[in-house]
Amino acid sequence: MRRTSASLVAGALVATLAWASSPTSTAVALEPSPGVADLTQDLNQILSDSRLTIARAGVVVKSAANGDELYATDGGKLLIPASNTKLFTSAAAAETLGLDYRFPTTVLTGGRKTGSILGGDLVLRGTGDPTMLAADYDALAAEIAGSGIKVVTGKLVADDTWFDSVRLGNDWTWDDETAYYAAPISALTASPDTDYDAGSVIVSVAPSGGEVKVSTTPETDYFKIVNKATVGTSTDVLIERQHGTRTVVITGTVAGTYDEWVAVDDPTAYVSSLFRKALTKHGVRVLGPTVTGAAPSGAQELAKHESMPLSELLVPFMKLSNNIHAEILTKAMGRKVAGQGTWAAGLKVTTDFAKANGVQVLNLRDGSGLSRRDGFTPTSIVQLLTAVRGKPWYQTWYDSLPIAGNADRFVGGTLRSRMRGTPAANNVRAKTGSLTGVTALSGYVTSADGEPLVFSIMLNQYLSGSPKDIEDKIAVRLAQFSRTAPADAPAQLRTETAPASADLECSWLKPAHC
Repeated sequence: MRRTSASLVAGALVATLAWASSPTSTAVALEPSPGVADLTQDLNQILSDSRLTIARAGVVVKSAANGDELYATDGGKLLIPASNTKLFTSAAAAETLGLDYRFPTTVLTGGRKTGSILGGDLVLRGTGDPTMLAADYDALAAEIAGSGIKVVTGKLVADDTWFDSVRLGNDWTWDDETAYYAAPISALTASPDTDYDAGSVIVSVAPSGGEVKVSTTPETDYFKIVNKATVGTSTDVLIERQHGTRTVVITGTVAGTYDEWVAVDDPTAYVSSLFRKALTKHGVRVLGPTVTGAAPSGAQELAKHESMPLSELLVPFMKLSNNIHAEILTKAMGRKVAGQGTWAAGLKVTTDFAKANGVQVLNLRDGSGLSRRDGFTPTSIVQLLTAVRGKPWYQTWYDSLPIAGNADRFVGGTLRSRMRGTPAANNVRAKTGSLTGVTALSGYVTSADGEPLVFSIMLNQYLSGSPKDIEDKIAVRLAQFSRTAPADAPAQLRTETAPASADLECSWLKPAHC
C-alpha cells in the first residue's frame, strides 16, 4: 500500500534527523541485499522509457552514510548539467566568500564640501550586489541630501570597476540577450523585485480606457517604449527589447494585466539613471554629466548600503535558480582570490575548490549553467554532494536547496509543484536544471529506512516530451528504498505515470510565478 499523509510527515521527520546527523559519521557497510537488487531493477525499468531511447542518461546513487554505490549507469559520461552547475558555484562561494559575505555599495567623493556645495565628482561604486533595489539607491540619495549637499559641481561617476567589462557569457546564445535570465553582469546593477532578478525591469501592460497602458517596475524612462498593442478579448502579447538597444516593442492584444521581465542592455547606465533621478528627487543637483570610471584613491565615503549576507542570499539564488546571482558570485570569487573580477578568475576558484574536494571531472564555462559547453559527470556531482557534507557551512547550504512538493516558493522553489503526495515530498532536496533537450536533478533524499542518500540524474539530447517525470519517479523510488525489503507496490511504480511537469523549471517562467 502507498504511504498515508501521516507517514509522509513521519518520513519528513526521519529525513530531517538523518541529514542533521554529523556528516562525517561512519556506518558499518551492509552486505548487498534484495532491497538493492530491487532498486536496480526498478531504476532500470524507469530509464527504459522510450523518450530516452536516443538520448543520453546518466544516474548515480550512493549512500551518504557509508559511501556504498547503490546504483550507477553511465556515471562517468560527460553531460550538460544546466543549472546543476549552481551546486558547484554556490558551494565554492560559501567556502571562498563565507556565509557572512556582503556586497557593499558606496557613494564617494574626492572633492570638498563647502556649505551645501560639493566641489568635485560624486562617485557611485558597486561591487555586484544583486539585491539592490531602486529603493536602495533612493536611500543612498536621501543620505547624501541629509548630509546637507544640494549641489555637486562635478560629474556623477559610475564606478563598476570591481568587475571587468565583459557583460555576457562567451557561450550564451544570441537570442537570450534580452531575456532576464541572461541579463548582463555588472558591478553596478539593480533588481525590480525581491526575487532579485538583477539587471532587469518589469514591463507591465493593461487595458485602460480602450487603450493599452504600459508601466515599468521600477518606474524608469531608461527604456524607449514602442507600444503597438491593442485591447482584445484575450491576452496574446509580445514584450521584447530589440537586440543591442534600449527600445522595447510591444505587440499583440491585451485583455488583462500582464508582466514581462526584460533585461536592460547596460546595467551600469541603468543604475546611473536611477541614482541621478533619486538625487534630483531629494534636491541634489549634479551639474556635470554621468560618466563611468574609477573612484579616486583616498576618496571619502559619504553613504553606504550593504546587502544581506550570503547565508540569506543563497535562498533566492538556489530556490529560484537565479542565473545572475551565480555569475555575480563567480566574479566576486575571482575578485577576492585573484584580485580580478572576471569569469576566468572566478571559474578557476570554483574548479580548484571542486578538485580539492575530490571531484574528478568537470568543465566550467560559467557559473549558472547557461552555457552548453559546461560539462560534468553524474559521478562528479555525487562526489561534490558527498564532500560538502563535512563543511561548516553545509547546513545553511543544504537548507537553500529546493524541497520537493513544498508549495512555498522560497521553500519548495523549483521543486514546489513536483512529487507532491509521494514519499519524496518534503524529503528530496535537490537542484533542478533545464535547457532545451537537457534536464537534471541532483541532491539528497532519505530512504524508507532513514538512510541518507546522494543522487545525480542527468538526461541529455532527448527530442520531445519533457522527461522530468522520469527524474521524479527515480527520486520517489529512492525515498521508498529499503535495504531489507522491496518497495511498496513496485509494479505500480513501474507502470504508473507521474503528474506531468513543466518542460522548464520555474526560473525560466518568471511571468507565471510558478
